[in-house]
Amino acid sequence: MKLKCIGFFALLCFAMNATAGVEAKSLIAWKPHDAAAFTQAAQEKKYLILDLEAVWCHWCHVMDAKTYADPKVAAYIKAHFIPLKADHDARPDLAERYRDWGWPATIVFAPDGTEIVKRAGYIDPESMLQLLTTIVNDPTAEGQQIALPAKFSDSFKLDASVKRKLVQRNVASHDSKNGGLLIDQRYVDLDTIEWDLHLAAQGDKAAEKRVRRTLDAGIALIDPEFGGVYQYSTDADWKHPHYEKIMRSQWNNLRAYSLAAMQLKEKRYTAAADKIGQYLLDFMRAKEGAFYGTQDADLTQGVKGHEYYALRRAERLKKGLPRIDKHLYASSNGMAIEALLMLYQATGKTVYYNSAVEAAAWVLKNRSYADGGFRHNQTDDAGPYLSDTLYMGRALLQLYQTSGDQQALALAAKAGTFINQWFRYPQAGLVSAVDNGTPVKPIPQIDQNIAAARFALALYKQTGDKMHADLAKHILRYLDTPQIALQRLTEAGILMADVERQQDFLEKVVKR
Repeated sequence: MKLKCIGFFALLCFAMNATAGVEAKSLIAWKPHDAAAFTQAAQEKKYLILDLEAVWCHWCHVMDAKTYADPKVAAYIKAHFIPLKADHDARPDLAERYRDWGWPATIVFAPDGTEIVKRAGYIDPESMLQLLTTIVNDPTAEGQQIALPAKFSDSFKLDASVKRKLVQRNVASHDSKNGGLLIDQRYVDLDTIEWDLHLAAQGDKAAEKRVRRTLDAGIALIDPEFGGVYQYSTDADWKHPHYEKIMRSQWNNLRAYSLAAMQLKEKRYTAAADKIGQYLLDFMRAKEGAFYGTQDADLTQGVKGHEYYALRRAERLKKGLPRIDKHLYASSNGMAIEALLMLYQATGKTVYYNSAVEAAAWVLKNRSYADGGFRHNQTDDAGPYLSDTLYMGRALLQLYQTSGDQQALALAAKAGTFINQWFRYPQAGLVSAVDNGTPVKPIPQIDQNIAAARFALALYKQTGDKMHADLAKHILRYLDTPQIALQRLTEAGILMADVERQQDFLEKVVKR
């Protein structure tokens, strides 16, 4: 496809320059995940191994420094595999596809794209060598391929029985002692918070208790010194954080605490949101006005940062800052812009509004396509990716809802049109990226489709454009398919999309 492009302090700067990460030199000649790599694998009769890492991920650094730096592992990969490496943040299509196996995620393919094995997390050198040897000796795929239902729902309206199960799961999945979802990791789940706020607005006291229990507990994941929210706690007590700070977590928490502050009138939720917003302005904002996407968990790569994060602000700054990824991705900026605008509505602080507008202007100038979509980075290895146009579209629509700026609405509408043109999966839903020629074809991902359905519904209510309504229906048919809607522990986002199909709840909650 061919697309046209259009057109803090000195101490902090010192600290950022003072923290050179310790990285091992790789013995492996890594290649990008592209069509050429799969063609080479077929010609050389080799398999492909993908190391899908994240620049902020502790165990990714350890795996580079130990496993892939092991001479035996490197030699065996060279003999039998085409080695692929991709950055989670630079390749949002792969990040969404393999999220359940991260991070790092290790995926081994046959040349035809068959996924032979998928592994989550750190693999030591001995275990890696054993795994690779087993694959070469018997390359039979050990599990089912990532696949879609044979048939999607015929209706864009949520089936009553599926809705009933989702409502039950929302209650059953809540930890009534510690707050959050009944899973090993603890974090604030935005969709669950929004659904329970919707129920609370209708007088459901139990739902309000669930919201308060989770948000009160979630404050423990907000960095008391720098602000910003850690990605999650490994334990149910919320006191064992993974220290990386990624934009998706800031977006989730800013929206959750801002919505709760406005609806429940709780000052502690406003303060929590304020702490996250100030972190974005103090640490994650580039001189151009756009926002970086992630900050590493470790001050020294591969060395856990417990001692560092126990220090006060000034003591930390003397030691330096964990590495901040300086890429300015459109999707990360869309999340930051949307969240900061909601924070402005919750606090009335114009600095958040002005920062959001400045970031939007930068992205429009530097990351936009002429026909309404957005690039991910200055140059992309693949794509376009759904996430960039989706989150920038949502941000522009939020800007219109906050300011009444008609140009922002027009740009949001163009983003919706671009999504409809480039990312529709033929049967239902949206794919995560435009096909880049590999045998691993893009398929719809549930989280992106929830966000996209809600964007299309909100857009239609503002524009009245039947194309936006048709887009929403097409996505909802994917989400309302029972095998999709019920595949995970809980899926409150689908319940919210069903509510917004019938009424504009979010607008009522946010309007000042």
